[in-house]
Amino acid sequence: MTIRSINPANEEILKEYSEHSDAEINDILGRSVQAFTFQKSLTFDQGSEKMEAVAKILDSDQNKFAKILTLEMGKTYQAAQEEIRKCAVACRYYAENAHLFLADQDIKTNSLKSFVRYHPLGPILAIMPWNFPFWQVFRFAVPALMAGNTALLKHASNVPQAALAIEEIFRQAGFTDGVFQTLLIGSDKVEKILSDNRVKAVTLTGSEKAGATVAGIAGSQIKKTVLELGGSDPFIVMPSADLDDAVQKATRARIQNNGQSCIAAKRFIIHAAIYDDFRSALKQKFAALKVGDPMDEATDIGPLATAKTRDDLNLQVEDSIKKSAIRVMGAEAIAGPGYFYKPGILENIPWNAPAAQDELFGPVACLFRVKSFEEAIALANNTRFGLGSAVFTRDKNEIEQAINLIEAGCTFINNIVASDPRLPFGGIKASGYGRELAAEGIREFVNIKTVAIDGI
Repeated sequence: MTIRSINPANEEILKEYSEHSDAEINDILGRSVQAFTFQKSLTFDQGSEKMEAVAKILDSDQNKFAKILTLEMGKTYQAAQEEIRKCAVACRYYAENAHLFLADQDIKTNSLKSFVRYHPLGPILAIMPWNFPFWQVFRFAVPALMAGNTALLKHASNVPQAALAIEEIFRQAGFTDGVFQTLLIGSDKVEKILSDNRVKAVTLTGSEKAGATVAGIAGSQIKKTVLELGGSDPFIVMPSADLDDAVQKATRARIQNNGQSCIAAKRFIIHAAIYDDFRSALKQKFAALKVGDPMDEATDIGPLATAKTRDDLNLQVEDSIKKSAIRVMGAEAIAGPGYFYKPGILENIPWNAPAAQDELFGPVACLFRVKSFEEAIALANNTRFGLGSAVFTRDKNEIEQAINLIEAGCTFINNIVASDPRLPFGGIKASGYGRELAAEGIREFVNIKTVAIDGI
């Protein structure tokens, strides 16, 4: 199979790569095991020095890496630069804090001495998506490597340049050959690799279907998994909110990364008292958005990453309209070269429509009108997903209820949902399980060993 890097703005083939053969995959797995013998013996100071070197490379070559992301998957150049900078922040965060998160935890028991110690597991397989080609990988790889593991990356097949660039960054920073390696393979080869005894655990960011499949394979092998899957994040706005601020952030929350983000706001749940004003203001914001060349600084929204992503989104929108949803504006494919999609708004959405039930992975905002805060919470929770949530209100009672009652891995008050290396990130229900980032993230792929000592 040939793996192609295609520019979604003009459909030009940028580069082509041959898929790794079974023999090459075997060699890659062998090098990962061999590298683990060195990686697990690194002191935190040694690991921190290498991770600081990674951050410096990201800083110095930021524009080069950002261009790869923009040309390969269509995010705006500014957004790509921000993504590279965020990866550098994560590197420095774990370089400074990994030793604290993995320090022995002394616990008083009846034994003379008892404590918890954290040991790395070995080679970890990461199956990563195309929407944040660097950040998704770094938020796994940085804590995993600082914990002493080695990493095997099966990246999305449409971002091979990004995958290979990341591998080269870790090598250039001084990590032992084999510590971080890219597997240029299709999804059909994942099961065999995951079933290999040399692979100790797996993390996946992707679709529900992919997550269920990988979890099933890993479960049959009794291997640890972390899953970060889809989301249909609610964005609740109540009468006490600053409406201008809420509309501005709603726009940003829906169109970030061209609308292709698991934690993008997707279901806008608006109190009836302010619904018409919110709708009117959001429509004005969306009408002013510029769709076009993602390398142009004036562009707000670039192309969707693949033709399939665009076509799937269009089918969901059209099916929702057939089921009586109303198209307020936009929400349609743009004719011509490239995978462009006009940002749009839907309302009056019935509960059996894809716009209410499924994740719309593109710049389409779905509006829902509610009469009370209780109804807003009920609607927010009436989904199989549970990744992020945002609530705009200045009522302290509503804030406390939102925090306690919304079923999601994170709740942001008067701001948009975002991942941060200092905070654990992940979801519940069909949005997955396990956590990335912060102390919780680095402890996902370690053996949490209990030690009790007596008789000395």
